Amino acid sequence: MNINPQKTLLLLVDVQNDFCPGGALAVNDGNAVVAPLNALSRALTGKGGRVAATQDWHGAGHSSFAQWPVHCVQGTKGADFHENLDLKPVSIIIRKGFRQELDSYSAFFENDSSTATGLEGCIKQLNIETVIIGGLATDYCVLYSAMDCRRLGFNTIVVSDAVRGVGQPEGSVEKAVETMKSNGIQFCTSQEILDIIK
Repeated sequence: MNINPQKTLLLLVDVQNDFCPGGALAVNDGNAVVAPLNALSRALTGKGGRVAATQDWHGAGHSSFAQWPVHCVQGTKGADFHENLDLKPVSIIIRKGFRQELDSYSAFFENDSSTATGLEGCIKQLNIETVIIGGLATDYCVLYSAMDCRRLGFNTIVVSDAVRGVGQPEGSVEKAVETMKSNGIQFCTSQEILDIIK
């Protein structure tokens, strides 16, 4: 695996209180992604790389609440990043899902697959070639973000110990991982990546 840190972006997907234990739409063990992501953020920015973070950012009465519990409402504690997530290395924040009738799993596009969030244009201007992805949840926002990332032509790596899944319906996490791998997305541990960029 070849990574040029200066052409690499770490993407922190939806590490928000509502997706962590105690939150409205908690992912089991979701807060476990924070430590490996912090380590990667600091190491990568220390070598000239970039870090972006996404936030689910729903208005009250958002259409997605028909399918999911009310979560990540703009301006609430649930929508805030996890308190232990180090935001100092983060230079780009993408807020998604704020259009009332349109949900957004991917960091790159809303769920209509055509309304862009602005992330692609932003990182192309930075000459990013590799995108490393971690966060929540493996079988939803991480899956959609990674698949779009790969489709847009970026070398895409998912941090295997810095993602956690919802697991609904049953088997969705395993299916998501299989789908990503079969589409050329690499899976590496945070330590494997640290060993390369340090």
